[in-house]
Amino acid sequence: MHHHRLRLPGAPWLRHVSLYAAALLAPLCAQRPDADAGSPDLHALWNDPTFQKQFIGTYGINAEIEPRVSADEVKILEKVRPLLAEDNLAGAQAMLERHIRPESSAILDFNLGNIKYQQERMAEALASYQNAVAKFPSFRRAYRNVGLIQARNGEYDAAIKAFTRMIELGGGDAFSYGLLGVAYAFKQDYQAAEAAYRNALLLQPDSTEWRLGLTRCVYKQQKFADAASLLDTLIEQYPDKTDFWLLQAHTYLGMKLPLKAAENLEALHLLGKSTADSLNLLGEIYVSESLMDLAASAYVRAIEVDANQPPARALRAVEAMAARGAVAPAKDLAQNTRRLLAARMQDADRRKLLRLEARLSLNDSGSNVETARVLEELVQADPLDGEALMLLGQHYAVHGEPDRAILCYERAAGIDAHEVNARVRHGQILVGMNRFGEAVPLLRRAQEVKPRDDIARYLEQVERLAKSRR
Repeated sequence: MHHHRLRLPGAPWLRHVSLYAAALLAPLCAQRPDADAGSPDLHALWNDPTFQKQFIGTYGINAEIEPRVSADEVKILEKVRPLLAEDNLAGAQAMLERHIRPESSAILDFNLGNIKYQQERMAEALASYQNAVAKFPSFRRAYRNVGLIQARNGEYDAAIKAFTRMIELGGGDAFSYGLLGVAYAFKQDYQAAEAAYRNALLLQPDSTEWRLGLTRCVYKQQKFADAASLLDTLIEQYPDKTDFWLLQAHTYLGMKLPLKAAENLEALHLLGKSTADSLNLLGEIYVSESLMDLAASAYVRAIEVDANQPPARALRAVEAMAARGAVAPAKDLAQNTRRLLAARMQDADRRKLLRLEARLSLNDSGSNVETARVLEELVQADPLDGEALMLLGQHYAVHGEPDRAILCYERAAGIDAHEVNARVRHGQILVGMNRFGEAVPLLRRAQEVKPRDDIARYLEQVERLAKSRR
């Protein structure tokens, strides 16, 4: 494998990253003939020169394993052959139809099916092939063509039966095995599909369709090392194919090799093929590996690649980084989110961004006047904004205004989602003012609503101090 790999710093794997699978990948392996470019291209198979050559060759007769032909029927076939050579399909069809009888050789029905197949009259061709196998139940080539048409029509159960019968009779070629793999994959029988694809690839090793089908099936079975190896070959052949880079990134995640996945996603960006989804996944990997500056860079690039994405996605990224204590990178991402997505933000998005910026400012510098002004505006706009009330209380507590902080916490305590933390913070301020007796009921109520070991220990200490002051 010689394609470019970025060298990135190592870090321990902390958790399995969410794969955004629904957004990044189409259903793996169970694809109909008109499915996306990441699945085997069955339309191309019907036009494949090798397939066409093999099909035309089926007009002959293999006397050892096929229906017998009478002397009169041989004469009919000899008259049909020059018409086919002249591409007079209508004349050849008319001649065969005049001579086919219930007692005539299945070879005539088979050749009539071939003629109709070449005219894209698939339903009629299928009927002729089925007549052939009804007359001669071990007619291997007829079963093959029945399977081809049924696979082409998406009739996968019937195609499996036809191809399986053909193989039982000693047949088997790359196209039949490959389409058998497609049929089994559609049925989500990935083990059987894998076996079929491997046979197809053995007989046609240069086929991208069969290699991709095999890759997707081993991926679905979580055979990630096999999938990664197969994708090495596909990426080497098609370095500009986005789906291959993405699928290999997911195999590396399955192998618990997140930074290998990051290399693929970075390479995709260098090729100009990255998407908002791939870059957000890259950012999530970096967050999990505690590479916060790289995470911020990935998230900003995700916004730049698609400025029409929901602002909520970028805000979640800011929140995730802030929760990990990465204040500076989170502030940088917040600023870029405002710069690039402000025009698309709804009021709820704007309020959330303001709260995040205020929280980051408190963590970074201990709060300032501008932070307090923003939080007061948020509370004025929405008196039930519990997070803003909590942050504003923290600001006043840090700046030596306990009465104003207590007022904020009292208001926040009336909101169910913030009651416990608000009462604990209120109690801590009272403890700091040596008002132990007043703090006890607040802490007891917090413990009743949501028992916590640390608060239980803190409450015991405050109760002892309160008793000692009596």
